[in-house]
Amino acid sequence: MIPGSFEYHRPASLDEAVSLLGQFGDEGRVLAGGHSLIPMMKLRFAEPAHLIDINGIDELRRIEEAGGELRIGAAVTQVEAMASELLAAKCPIIGEAAAVISDPQVRNCGTIGGNVANGDPGNDLPAVMMALGAKFLLRGPKGEREVQATEFYRGTFDTARRDDELLVEIRIPTPAAGHGWGYRKLKRKVGDYATAAAAVVLTLKGGTCEHAAIALTNVGPAAINATKAAAALMGKKLDQAAIDAAGARAAEVADPVADMHGPVEYRKQMAGEMTRRAVRAAADRAQGG
Repeated sequence: MIPGSFEYHRPASLDEAVSLLGQFGDEGRVLAGGHSLIPMMKLRFAEPAHLIDINGIDELRRIEEAGGELRIGAAVTQVEAMASELLAAKCPIIGEAAAVISDPQVRNCGTIGGNVANGDPGNDLPAVMMALGAKFLLRGPKGEREVQATEFYRGTFDTARRDDELLVEIRIPTPAAGHGWGYRKLKRKVGDYATAAAAVVLTLKGGTCEHAAIALTNVGPAAINATKAAAALMGKKLDQAAIDAAGARAAEVADPVADMHGPVEYRKQMAGEMTRRAVRAAADRAQGG
């Protein structure tokens, strides 16, 4: 199908983009990579009167470290994140997860901000951002505010972002040196959404898990912060019993629907299995393996 009629805007600055969003409200939509919005427009599921293209705003393309945080501009592409030496050195789970998003064509244009902002439960990076303790910087006509990734997602395509706000930046507390990480994803074919996936970030002290965070992709109406699964690792040696306990709790909290990816019970069990695999990877990396 052909999208409905709309006016196209290409702001040259962040202030101009925010002004346009404030002017148009829910009649305006932000265009970054366009991989979610354009198909919805072609199917007439979305019919914005105004399209605001943010790709020309240089300040949304930065990756830097400041104030004990890694800061990623919303318009940084997935390929740029994968190529970032800073992220590879300080927060490699982002590159690992970005590498399994769809296919190379999508990753070349798709943005980090777009992947986290629209509330699609199948997107890979929301769970990663939850596990990293990330905050999202939102800017609107009334100023800026930060929202924790764990509080941003309310349901399918339902987030804490207001219609007149723009996701400007992702802010991640710089992970501790020597931390472990893992993102494990089961999918039917290249380019597909996950049947189930898990993000794990942890630290060890003397062989014991000092901190752990686990989040799940595409097994609920939004990414799931699996706090009980993470709690199963805290204060434990990461032996098979602890890993199995975390996997079991992840399966319990998963709330998928039966669809082309498989029946409910299968997808719940795969959430547990991806958690076990991600924990093993994170533990091995934290131990220098």
